[in-house]
Amino acid sequence: MSISSINYSSSVLGAQIRNINQQLTDLSTQLATGKLSQNYSGMGTNEGFAIAGRSQLSNIAAYTDTITNVNVNINLANTALQSLTTIRNTVQTGSASTAQDLNVNGQTVVQNTAASQFGSMVGVLNTQSGNRYLFSGTAFNTQSVANAGDIINGTTTQAGFKTVMAERQAADLGANGMGRLVQTQPTPSSVRVSEDVAGSPFGMKIAAVSSTLTGATVTGPSGSPVSFSVDLNGLNPNDGDKLSVQFTLPDGTTGQVDLTASTATPTPIGSFAIDATTPGNTATNLNTALNTAITKLANTSLVAASAITAGDNFFNTASSAIGAPVNNQAAPPAPISGATALSGASPSNSISPGFGAGDTITVNGTTLTFVNSGATGNQLNVGDSIQTLMRKIDQITGTSKPSTVHGGSITINTDDAASLNITTSNSGALNALGFGSTPVTATQPPLRVGSSPASSATTLVNGSANTVKWYTGNDGPGSPRSTAMARVDDSVTVQYGAQANEDAIRQQLQAIAVFGTFSTSPTSQYAGGQVSALSLRVTQSLTKQPGQQHIEDIQTDLAMAQNTMKDAGTRQTQAKAQLQSIIDQAESASPDQVASELLSLQNALQASYQVTSKLAQLSLVKFL
Repeated sequence: MSISSINYSSSVLGAQIRNINQQLTDLSTQLATGKLSQNYSGMGTNEGFAIAGRSQLSNIAAYTDTITNVNVNINLANTALQSLTTIRNTVQTGSASTAQDLNVNGQTVVQNTAASQFGSMVGVLNTQSGNRYLFSGTAFNTQSVANAGDIINGTTTQAGFKTVMAERQAADLGANGMGRLVQTQPTPSSVRVSEDVAGSPFGMKIAAVSSTLTGATVTGPSGSPVSFSVDLNGLNPNDGDKLSVQFTLPDGTTGQVDLTASTATPTPIGSFAIDATTPGNTATNLNTALNTAITKLANTSLVAASAITAGDNFFNTASSAIGAPVNNQAAPPAPISGATALSGASPSNSISPGFGAGDTITVNGTTLTFVNSGATGNQLNVGDSIQTLMRKIDQITGTSKPSTVHGGSITINTDDAASLNITTSNSGALNALGFGSTPVTATQPPLRVGSSPASSATTLVNGSANTVKWYTGNDGPGSPRSTAMARVDDSVTVQYGAQANEDAIRQQLQAIAVFGTFSTSPTSQYAGGQVSALSLRVTQSLTKQPGQQHIEDIQTDLAMAQNTMKDAGTRQTQAKAQLQSIIDQAESASPDQVASELLSLQNALQASYQVTSKLAQLSLVKFL
């Protein structure tokens, strides 16, 4: 009989020792790395929470990077906008001053400053963040604004603003320098003034006439083209009697001529002489004084208003459909207004011919139907006002700029010129609104004087083909803020886009361009009046008006986006700490616990080795 030797490696005790050794190795690794395991299988049942937490941490890291990048863009945009505010204040302060000393180029020092500030403003609007133009909307790879020199002076193939303004001034003044007015003396005792062409967008429009001239007969303003006449009937007015004529200028402002009958010698400025012996001479004196006053108004206030309007024609590139000026039914000389009714029958203050029950207007495929009363939805009452119709049209087109009626002319604004299409079953009524043909479509400014010579032109035409496009970024529909969006949290996005053609920016750029580009003859008797009238209008344009967008409004929008990101960042910082705690609990090894387990295992291993050593020395003799 024989007894087999004890095989250490295959014994239960040997396996236990190998297991203890493996545990010692694992604990040593945990102590060195601080982790429970080097692979997921060794992490335990809570590793699923750790994996999910790590994924969320990755998302937070991505959001953090996005917030950082968006904040850089917003900070740069805000710096640019603050620069624009500084430029505005500088030019506004200068334009409000009374200094009118002209240099050899026919400009004041303040105007030269404005020209320089225009170049600075263009540079600011072309600010980039990396390769992104901040004021180009979705077209962020495209320069926001054309070069300042091209905008003002044009290129070899396209006219700049200076040309557009000169054309407009020539068209508004007319060949005789009287603002497109024609003055005659039909009889020895009368004077007549008329607009040269009915419906022309140029020159001064006769708005109202009032008189206290004793014995005189005043007729009008009325007719087409509009005119008025004053007949002294062979009589002399009394000393101090007055004639007042009010005109509407191209920019919507008014100018007035006041003439007083006078016996004083010499005849005071703003008066006409009464000839006590020959009343016919008094009529001649009135004719001469009226001609002088109209010419002065045309060459001062009208010239300034023309420059402002030229700026709007060139810079205000919002899509629109513009109807010809028309009068209402009740008072032919009075232009239509928002309150004018759409019915030709009742009330009397209405267009003629008007819309009747059953007539329709279709806007971009949506039909508006006229009913006698009780209109709902896409219906209009025949007695509703023009303003009600425009609101309905704006609701359909979704325009960001409401349509308007001014000076008898309706302007239908739209954010998308290509889509505007208005038709009607009653073309006569639509024509009475100033739209002579259907379908009504939107033109895309810049607008240019329609024919040559400009002094006799009667239309404005789309100048897109031969005029510099000052804004070169995205100009599609929708809010400029929505042209740049970023997700900064799982359910939070911010909008931080901007466009150089936003009203607040465009109006400032336009006003400064007008002021810095306009020039006059230093020796002209009207030079001071022109600069004074223009300065007043530029100051007004650069003054913040209620209801208009301000540059500060854009800054507020961007600040709100930053606040939203700040709040998201705060939440993410808190979530990051909590998630890291979950991961640490699932994956981290406690140094104290590991050290304690190591010591315990080392003691166990030592005891096992001692037992093993004794067993290894065991023999049959010793066993017996």
